[in-house]
Amino acid sequence: MASQPNDTLDGSMLSSITPATPAGKPLPEDHFSAAATTLDSLTTQAGDHPTPPKAHLHIPGHHDTAHSLFRSVFPYDSLTNFEAEWHLGNYVIDRATGEKSFEPMSVYVRLGMHLLYYGSVQAKALQSHQTQALLKAQSEKMGAQYDSPESVAHIQPFIESFELQGSLGEMVEPDPTKYPTFNAFFAREIKTSARPVAEPENALAISSPADCRLTAFPTTDAATRYWIKGFGFTMARLLGSETLATTFAQGSMVIARLAPQDYHRWHAPISGHVESITEIPGTYYTVNPQAINEAGTLDVFCENRRSVMLVRPTSNPTSLVAIIAVGAMLVGSIKYNPGIAPGSEIQRGQCLGAFYYGGSTVITLFPPGAAVLDEDLVANSTVDEADTAKNCETYVKVGWRVGQAVVQGATVS
Repeated sequence: MASQPNDTLDGSMLSSITPATPAGKPLPEDHFSAAATTLDSLTTQAGDHPTPPKAHLHIPGHHDTAHSLFRSVFPYDSLTNFEAEWHLGNYVIDRATGEKSFEPMSVYVRLGMHLLYYGSVQAKALQSHQTQALLKAQSEKMGAQYDSPESVAHIQPFIESFELQGSLGEMVEPDPTKYPTFNAFFAREIKTSARPVAEPENALAISSPADCRLTAFPTTDAATRYWIKGFGFTMARLLGSETLATTFAQGSMVIARLAPQDYHRWHAPISGHVESITEIPGTYYTVNPQAINEAGTLDVFCENRRSVMLVRPTSNPTSLVAIIAVGAMLVGSIKYNPGIAPGSEIQRGQCLGAFYYGGSTVITLFPPGAAVLDEDLVANSTVDEADTAKNCETYVKVGWRVGQAVVQGATVS
């Protein structure tokens, strides 16, 4: 696999940024140390494997225990003021039922957002480097803890905390006691029969690459208008290539975010020939929607470690599709399945690889005019921000239809 250094923002793009809350209040410098200390304490507690995850890393952000932790980190006078100034969760629409629900942000993600503010400050270049070093160290720490044989003690508390008992029958290995480590369980493999692709006879259908919270945009302009608000986002930086940026400029974009409780492998959204896989090093910022949606912060998609796969679709060999696996806060590694490499043929719905502990994201890009994304997903993602009933992610599963490729002479249904 090819390797390419990550692009960095120059000073002119950062010079006007100062550390502040979403409401515009300045952030005290000593709160960076408090956030770093609190995060380290939480990841250390996570090493006590029999302890339920919602007793440390995954304490809901609106929980009283979370507030007691936040008091040393966030500048606020009361819980009311805190909740008015700091985002504590996200709304998600379940595509199967149409119901909208609120998903509280875990305490470690909220801390990650706080660190992102500091990582965005040009005037504090040293602090930015400290932020990146801290997140890298904490991700490696969690990876080591969850790769240890002792981490099997964390499996059952994790299942119970996130109510995963009902999904175990979908797994290739349904018995949680058979996994040698927590990371092995976290990246558990699902039965093919549990995630059949929609419209299997339709060679133009595009599938969701993951069990995820998904947003869909007909153009990159729409993506940056409604969703990707951080500064520094460009297609060239995301892909690590000016040439590829030209190929995908103003094309369609599907963003699939995997929460820690989700099945954590990603699958092929189309069938095709793998042209290349390029690894782009980067940092480990949170990919929570609040990190993506908030103006004034770094664009985490272009900052985080990622792997860019280019595929020539079977349905249209003259075109290209980019499938980008993006690591995130506390993600230990991104691993492709055996046999997934340049030169291989992949089938829609085929498992491509796994993320190990943490949240993560898969971005799929299509050239302009090469895909029509399903209207309900686009509407949920791009509706006017004044309409608070929408403008959010949609929960979908691997294999569900999310759109259809457009090939000259073919009919789009």
